[in-house]
Amino acid sequence: MSLRSLLHGETFHPVVGPMAEARELHVGQSRLVERARETGRLVVWDVGLGAAANAVAVLESLAGTECRVELHSFDHSLAPLEFAVQNADALGYLVPWRDSAAELVAGGRVVAGGVEWFFHPGDFRAQVASPPAPAPHAILYDPYSPAANPGMWSLEHFTRLRAVLSEPCTLTSYSRSTAVRVTLALAGFHVGQGTATGEKDQTTVAATDRKLLAAPLGVEWLGRVRRSTRATPLRDNAQPGPISDADFTALAAQFPGSGVAQ
Repeated sequence: MSLRSLLHGETFHPVVGPMAEARELHVGQSRLVERARETGRLVVWDVGLGAAANAVAVLESLAGTECRVELHSFDHSLAPLEFAVQNADALGYLVPWRDSAAELVAGGRVVAGGVEWFFHPGDFRAQVASPPAPAPHAILYDPYSPAANPGMWSLEHFTRLRAVLSEPCTLTSYSRSTAVRVTLALAGFHVGQGTATGEKDQTTVAATDRKLLAAPLGVEWLGRVRRSTRATPLRDNAQPGPISDADFTALAAQFPGSGVAQ
């Protein structure tokens, strides 16, 4: 089952449905279960709560775990989750968590399967300056696309986000855009290729530590960036186009000894 926003003109989870995408793209690639067992404590930021498919995937995978888990969901509005609660039977995936989701809607906090689940309303970009939640070990990054919501994908925003990540942290995203990957890299993230999902042959995983990436991007990717006609980092009010010499030099500096012409 796919969901579509008439307001933004975007379809979510095409082909595979919300839960398959959430499990593969976010929970699996972030290695949430393994990392929870290794550390005994896990903080997850769910950016773009929507109808809670990603949040439910976290609850499913970590419910009953012996470690302490905090799930912090961020969104402008609870309307999609309220819709999902009202139509839980038709959607299917939310049925086991319907009461927990309703409690989250009513009070902004619930303990679901031993996981503490919080909701933080408002503009995530503004919240990053003084986060209302502990530093995360994983960020499930699922806002509307750069075309519909450019501020959530800008270099300025990702740079501010990277600055508050004091714990080893992964960031998973459905995007495979060269411009998004360049933007994440210039913001200070290590960037890797993510698994295929739905109609996408690959996704993106970023991390504060290269060791957290299963398939980090290499020198050959720099060549594709140089040749791309849409590799300009996503700065506020910037127009798409080829990467500038200055930005490419800064990007190539993250690959010491690569021999890439700068």
